[in-house]
Amino acid sequence: MNPGTFRAFRSYNYRLFFSGQSLSLIGTWMQRTAVYWVIYIQTHSSFMLGLAVFAAQFPSFLFSLLGGVVSDRYNRYRVLLITQIASMLQATLLTLLVMFNHYEVWHILTLSVVLGIINAFDVPARQSMIYEMVDNKEDLPNAIALNSSMVNLARLIGPALSGIVLESLGAGTCFLINALSFVAVIISLLFMRLPTYVAPSRVKKAFAELKEGFTYLKATPSIGFVILFLACVSLTVLPFITLLPVYAGVIFKGNASTFGYLNSFIGLGAVGGTFFLASLKPESNLKKILFVNTLVFGLGLILFSHCSYFPLALLFATMAGFGMMSQTTISNTIIQTTVSGEMRGRVISYFAMAFFGMQPLGGLIIGSFSHYAGAPNTLLIEGATAILLALLFFPFFKNGTFKRKNKLKPIELADPSIESIT
Repeated sequence: MNPGTFRAFRSYNYRLFFSGQSLSLIGTWMQRTAVYWVIYIQTHSSFMLGLAVFAAQFPSFLFSLLGGVVSDRYNRYRVLLITQIASMLQATLLTLLVMFNHYEVWHILTLSVVLGIINAFDVPARQSMIYEMVDNKEDLPNAIALNSSMVNLARLIGPALSGIVLESLGAGTCFLINALSFVAVIISLLFMRLPTYVAPSRVKKAFAELKEGFTYLKATPSIGFVILFLACVSLTVLPFITLLPVYAGVIFKGNASTFGYLNSFIGLGAVGGTFFLASLKPESNLKKILFVNTLVFGLGLILFSHCSYFPLALLFATMAGFGMMSQTTISNTIIQTTVSGEMRGRVISYFAMAFFGMQPLGGLIIGSFSHYAGAPNTLLIEGATAILLALLFFPFFKNGTFKRKNKLKPIELADPSIESIT
C-alpha cells in the first residue's frame, strides 16, 4: 500500500479523532440498524420505515443551516463536545426504554427526532473541525479520504454486529453499545491539543450570515452544482435503504441477521469503492468519476430490485454500495478543498442539508409509493432515476475542473466521504 495513504495520521489531533470516531460509528450503525428493524417488526409497514427515516433526518434539514452558522460563530470544539455528550444521552434513554420494555413506536420516533436535531449542529462542526485537526493543510484531502474509509468500514461492521446482537441479546443491547461508544469520542476530544480559541468579531446578525452563505453558493457554481446533484440523489435514490427490512423479512424470508447482511454488503461495496478511489492518480477527474459511479449505483439497484436469489442479491447490493459511496465522498472532497475558510461551516451545513435533509422526505415518498407499487418496483424506479440524474447533470460532470480557494495541491484520494456525515 502507498505509504502516503495514511499521511494525515502525522497530525496528533487527527489520530485521536480517527480512533475515537471509529468506535463510535460502529455503535451508530448498530443503533440505526436496530431502530429500523424494531419499527418494522412492530408495524410491518414500509410507510412506517419511511417515517422512521423522516423522523431521524428531517430535523437536520430544518436546523442544519443554523448549525452551520453556529459552527462559524462559536468554538467548534465545544460545539462538537456538547453534541457528542447529547448523542450519548439520547442513546442511553433509548436503551432504558427498550431494555425495560416501556416503549411504543412513537417513543422511538421521538428520540429519533431528538438525534436529528443534535446532528444538525454536530455535522457542520465535526466536518469543519477536520480542517483544524490537520497540521499540514496539504494532507486535508487525505484526512477526508481516511474519514470515508472509517465511515464505510463502520457501515460494513456495524450492521453485521447488530444483526447478531439483535438475534441473541435484543435491540436494547445494540442501543447500549452505541451509548458506550460515545465515551471513546469524548475522551479523544478531551485529549486534543488545539490552539487557544479566538472568538471572531461578530458585526453581523446570524440571519445575515445565513444569507451570506447562500450568496456564496450562488457565486461558486463549482460547489453549488455538487450540492444540488447530491440533493437530487438524496431525495430520490438514497432512500432505497428504507426498503431493506422489507427485502430481508418478506422477499428473502429472513430475520434480523439477513437485514444486517444486506446492510453490511452495501458497506462492503462502499469500502471497495474507497480503495478504488485510493488508486486514482492526483490529476484524476473527480466529476467524471462521480458520473460513472452514479451509473454503477443505478445499475446495481436495478439488478438488485427483482433478484430473489439471496447470494446474487448480495453481489448486486455490493455493486450499489460501490457506486453509492462516491455521492458523498467526492462531493465532500470537492467542497472541502474549494470553500473559503470563513464560509466552511455554512457551506458544509448546506451539504448536510442536501444529504440528510432530502433523504427523510424521500423516505416518506418511497415508503408511501412502495406500499402500492411494492418494494421491487420501487427500487427499480430508484435505480433508473439515478441513471437519469447522471445524464441530466452530464454537462456539469463533463467539465471536471474546479478552482480551489486554499491553494492545495491536486487532490489525492486515498480513501474518500460525509454521511460520516452520520
